[in-house]
Amino acid sequence: MSSTTAKILYTGKTHTTGGRDGASRSDDGRLDIRLSSPGTSGAGTNPEQLFAAGWSACFIGAMGKAAGAMKIKLPADLAVDAEVDLANEDGQYFLRARLNVSLPGLERETARAVVDAAHQTCPYSKLTRGNIDVELNLV
Repeated sequence: MSSTTAKILYTGKTHTTGGRDGASRSDDGRLDIRLSSPGTSGAGTNPEQLFAAGWSACFIGAMGKAAGAMKIKLPADLAVDAEVDLANEDGQYFLRARLNVSLPGLERETARAVVDAAHQTCPYSKLTRGNIDVELNLV
């Protein structure tokens, strides 16, 4: 899907120091956070939480596009609860994830169609496809 003729819509830029126990700041200063390892008492967030936040926000946008193409009005109180696991097996680290999607008021079949279509177009979903285990759950 990558192309030298692709139009770049936006480039997010951050400067990170100290790894999981450091800090990260965007070039525009809008993001300025401390980082902490998962499960510690550190004062910051961690990469898994940041990935979950970014993916869920992007996925909601993709659902909006999918619903618009299907002529479906999404509920105002829709939500995506993303869970990103940092796992280890035999000394090897990996991620796996669940997107728990709430589309109150939509029939289950319609909600599933929107979620499935969004998963095909969301850039984060494309990034993960074939790389990590992902569950899409309607809740």
